[in-house]
Amino acid sequence: MLIDSHCHLDFPDFADELDGVIARAQAAGIGRMVTISTRIAHHAGVLAIAERFPDVYCSVGTHPHNAHEEMDVTVADLVARTRHPKVVAIGEAGLDYHYDHSPRVAQEQGFRRHIAAARETGLPLVIHTREADADTANILSEETKHGAFPAVLHCFTGGRDLAFTGIDLGLYVSFTGILTFKKSDDLRTIAAALPADRILVETDAPYLAPGRYRGKRCEPSYVVETAKVLAEVRGASEQEIARQTTENFFRLFNKVPRPGAIIP
Repeated sequence: MLIDSHCHLDFPDFADELDGVIARAQAAGIGRMVTISTRIAHHAGVLAIAERFPDVYCSVGTHPHNAHEEMDVTVADLVARTRHPKVVAIGEAGLDYHYDHSPRVAQEQGFRRHIAAARETGLPLVIHTREADADTANILSEETKHGAFPAVLHCFTGGRDLAFTGIDLGLYVSFTGILTFKKSDDLRTIAAALPADRILVETDAPYLAPGRYRGKRCEPSYVVETAKVLAEVRGASEQEIARQTTENFFRLFNKVPRPGAIIP
């Protein structure tokens, strides 16, 4: 079994064939999917998908691109929404200096607010960071001094320093189809060096289709391709990577029931 720990099933790309997308994921051995919130204003749609499909769970949060649009969202608002049994994570939130769609001060405030919600709930924070390694590492280090919180550096494309700062702070690191791209040698080197108990795989679908699907719309079943490359760079079998990343997922996303668990 594999897990797609980060996808966006509420995006319009999937609107016409969501049932087929989920069915293909299940046929490929994807046991759980987490569809990730990007705006609180749209959270009802994300939650509706999680409620509709037994294998799908969701997060709650505001993407850094939209941080300036949801400055009125409080920690209490985030925490309240996590009481739903299908809401299993906070975010995605963080810093994106590549596009700077939102002012950096708004991104930072939103990031810290989401960290506080993760600390209060014990649910993992899904961190988006792009071209902001130093500031991300500094914020994470500062906030950890106020109390530890679970988190994952999702769709990791940063440098070795950020990866190992995250590891030292107790975080996880997740890889997408970018790991399979020809020019991702540095990323593969980092992936090979990380502790086995801190790695995850994801698609970030509908974006970043891996390997032979490059250029197509991505979907959760394609996480198999990323896991294959992760196995190659770590010198492990595909079965071992599937086992390890799945175990890591359930340890971090501990609100998600394992297959076969009795759900109240």
